[in-house]
Amino acid sequence: MTFRTDAIDDFSRKLASKDAVPGGGGAAALAGALGCDLAGMVGNLTIGKKKYADVEAEAAALVEEAAGLSAALKAAIDADAEAFAPLSRAYGIAKDDPDRERIMEAALKTACTPPLDIMRLAARGIAVHARMAQIGSRLALSDVGAGAALCRAALQSASLSVFINTKSMTDRACADQLESEADELLATYGPLADETLASVMDAVRSPR
Repeated sequence: MTFRTDAIDDFSRKLASKDAVPGGGGAAALAGALGCDLAGMVGNLTIGKKKYADVEAEAAALVEEAAGLSAALKAAIDADAEAFAPLSRAYGIAKDDPDRERIMEAALKTACTPPLDIMRLAARGIAVHARMAQIGSRLALSDVGAGAALCRAALQSASLSVFINTKSMTDRACADQLESEADELLATYGPLADETLASVMDAVRSPR
C-alpha cells in the first residue's frame, strides 16, 4: 500500500474518496513533511550568505535534520494506512465472535503507532522551526512561519487519530500511557509552534 509516491492530484482524489485510507493520519504526515521541507528551504537560503556566516554550520545541521524528518513523515503516510488495515478488518468481525474483542484491541493498539510517531516527528519539526526563526534568512522568514504552522497542524491532526483509537481500548493502562504521551507533546510543542508563529507574524507585519 503506497500513497507517498502519488502525484498531488492523485493523492488529493484518494483523500477525498470514500476509501478509509489515506485519511487524517496520512494528511497530517504530509502536512508535517511539507513543513519540514520549508525549514530546509530557509536553511538552504541561509547557508553561503556572508551575513549568516556565524550560524552557517548550525543552519546546515538544521537542514539535514529537516530532510530526515520530512523523509520519515512521508514514510508515515503509508505506515498509517497499513496500520489501519487490521482495524478496518476488525470492525467487520461479527459482534458475537468470541475473538472479536481480542482482535479489535490489538488492531486499535497497532493503529495508534503511526499517528503517535507522526506527532513525535512533527514536534521535532516545530523545534527546528523555532530555531530557524531565530537564525535563518530574514528574507524567508514567512516560510519559517508557514512551516511551523504546517508542523503544528500535523501535531494536532495526528493526535486526533491517537485519541479516537485509545477511546475504544479496553486496556485502559495502555490507553492512558498513549494519551499521556500525546498530551505531553501537545502541551510542549503546541505552545512552541504558537510562539514561533507569533514572532514571525510580528516581524513580517512590523513597519520598516
